[in-house]
Amino acid sequence: MLTSVFAPASIGNVSVGYDVLGAAIKPIDGTQLGDVVTVVTKQNADTNQVDLEVTGTWADKLPADQQSNIVVMCAYYYLERVVQIPHKLVLKLEKNLPVGSGLGSSASSIVAALHSLNNAFDGLLNDVQLLKLMGDFEGQISGSVHYDNVAPSFLGGIQLMIDNPEKISVNVPVFENWFWVMAYSGHALSTAKMRELVPVQVPIKTALKFGQNLATFVHASHQQDEALACSVLRDVIAEPTRGPAIEGFENVKSKLNKLDVLACGISGSGPTMFAVTNNLSSAEQALKILKSDYVNDSLGGFAHICKIDQSGSQALTDSMPS
Repeated sequence: MLTSVFAPASIGNVSVGYDVLGAAIKPIDGTQLGDVVTVVTKQNADTNQVDLEVTGTWADKLPADQQSNIVVMCAYYYLERVVQIPHKLVLKLEKNLPVGSGLGSSASSIVAALHSLNNAFDGLLNDVQLLKLMGDFEGQISGSVHYDNVAPSFLGGIQLMIDNPEKISVNVPVFENWFWVMAYSGHALSTAKMRELVPVQVPIKTALKFGQNLATFVHASHQQDEALACSVLRDVIAEPTRGPAIEGFENVKSKLNKLDVLACGISGSGPTMFAVTNNLSSAEQALKILKSDYVNDSLGGFAHICKIDQSGSQALTDSMPS
């Protein structure tokens, strides 16, 4: 049996929706910005056994011990709790996203792994069950369960998390003319440590502004009111404390704002940042600034002009039935 799944990179929080709003992204130049997991073989066995082969640009940044890799952990959990019949699996992980980048690196691996495993075992879990499992594993990496990376990476588009046992997230309409310019500086940051910078409590005034901005953005998206959406696309919860902790962020954001970009902010916990424009020319100007003033090539930094990925995780192959 061979199944292979690609899961795209994602923007957590999208500035306006801390922990409850996420977006899947894809570069317009066709670069594969996301991880791929392949279930290469599936055999019955006396006990569960999972072997992993890792390739890709960022393979050397992962733990040398296979058993501590989140993809292997996903496989054992799926075999033990879902399949409940011992199997031997060989998995391949193509690691195309840097760890600690703010691009949903762990979420991409988790989504690709569990989606591929579920396909290999003929869809034992439905989408809601699978997404819940993805969220649980993401929580092991970041320190708390939140879906704003796994949901868009799995389902695509911009996803709003809702507190409903029957449906974890709902799709928010996108502005088709928007370009999302993404830039990873090259400086890896611990998601768990960056979460510690976010205040446990905020003043009621801040809480009200957060709720108002998020509600307005969702409403404006449904109405396709670009000006209204842009007016509230800002982070009043995490960026005030995280921004100063990200090297170069505030300086580059100031330069981008002088370009009259629609908005810019931190992707997830950072250090990746994004700028939103509604035309390619402005996007190219923003890209130039980010490459020259924010991206460190020697550390593996990069920048891309992106669009929202409406597809989410996708099966690349599904052949060779067992």
